[in-house]
Amino acid sequence: MDEAGTKNGRILLVDDESAILRTFRYCLEDEGYEVATANSAAQAEAVLQQQVFDLCFLDLRLGDDNGLDVLAQMRIQAPWMRVVIVTAHSAVDTAVDAMQAGAMDYLVKPCTPDQLRLAASKQLEVRRLAARLEALEGEVRRPHDGLDSRSPSMMGVLETARQVAGTDANVLILGESGTGKGELARAIHRWSKRAKKECVTINCPSLTGELMESELFGHTRGAFTGANESTLGRVSQADGGTLFLDEIGDFPMSLQPKLLRFIQDKEYERIGDPVTRHANVRILAATNLDLAEMVKAGKFREDLFYRLNVITVNLPPLRERTEDILDLADRFLAHFVKEYGRPARAFSAEARDAMLKYHWPGNIRELRNVIERASIICPLESVQITHLGFGEAAPSNSPKIGAEMSLLELEKAHIAAVLANSETLDQAARTLGIDASTLYRKRKQLGL
Repeated sequence: MDEAGTKNGRILLVDDESAILRTFRYCLEDEGYEVATANSAAQAEAVLQQQVFDLCFLDLRLGDDNGLDVLAQMRIQAPWMRVVIVTAHSAVDTAVDAMQAGAMDYLVKPCTPDQLRLAASKQLEVRRLAARLEALEGEVRRPHDGLDSRSPSMMGVLETARQVAGTDANVLILGESGTGKGELARAIHRWSKRAKKECVTINCPSLTGELMESELFGHTRGAFTGANESTLGRVSQADGGTLFLDEIGDFPMSLQPKLLRFIQDKEYERIGDPVTRHANVRILAATNLDLAEMVKAGKFREDLFYRLNVITVNLPPLRERTEDILDLADRFLAHFVKEYGRPARAFSAEARDAMLKYHWPGNIRELRNVIERASIICPLESVQITHLGFGEAAPSNSPKIGAEMSLLELEKAHIAAVLANSETLDQAARTLGIDASTLYRKRKQLGL
């Protein structure tokens, strides 16, 4: 068992010789792996429909079945699973063909227990590293959103977050749009005992109920129209780690009972598959909505709210932590001028003063966007107030009705202006006459 209590890996053995299956199984189970067996292509397909595996040892000769055909089916049915071909000396050339068709390695029979254990360990470690690398690449691409702070209110938030990170308690992170709720969730995961596993994020407003269920729990091939391949689901991906539900206030009401059941029992089913599965996952959630009011209005389940709300952390808006504005601006500038190869290295005194006086209705996200734009358009070593896009330069850059611009450009400019003058995403949505989830999607589409 690892620190989060999950097994080292899940392995499927496919061979038509019962003695080999038994020997391989005992050897791998002694190492702590969870092992299942199949003695034919049909049985392997049935097992893969019911369980998720990280690795398969596949014999190329399965009676009347062609191992290469079985491999091709596995690549469709479980594309995430790594496959090691097991073959006799006389079929090594075929094993090479199998590797070209998607197998990751091959073993020649008879093999020693040490060779088997080494092959399993290597493939499972590669799978873990690939998942970890993907998560780290996402972290590197994203400039960190201000978790170091000089603000007393923010320092208190960080202290609470560090204390709760060491537990498995569910955490609900509250705050206005753009305050860094996602960054804090990822930090809680990094500070936790689950840090070696993945922190998997789901953006709740971006999916319908059916797609959300598939994204969360996975589906089997053919479970619904367009389900051309079986998928694991984010819950399985987060096993042993953390699942972050971003903008949980927009989670589909129809799916809330299934989420509640998973949070309580850690059990779920994939769409199209009746087998009940288990995943050891910690839940973090965030929203800029008032969930208590949504519960009163019948728009959010009360029992789910209490399950999520074990620990609450409230992130202050940027206007209440002015001590951090210039530090954040300097950090973002250093990041973006390096990324884009631009000459700016600092801010003029007037620009720094303007940033301190600005209200920042879009919080840290708005500050980051402003600095990114300034770093691109500034041809000097010092960013001037005109490069920030507010203050004296703002009126001349504002769109005019009837100007030569597309409806898409006009919509983007109007939504950006409303967001900049709204205290919350809900307020902006009301001004625009649309619901908050629609505004959330438009912001993503328009790059705001």
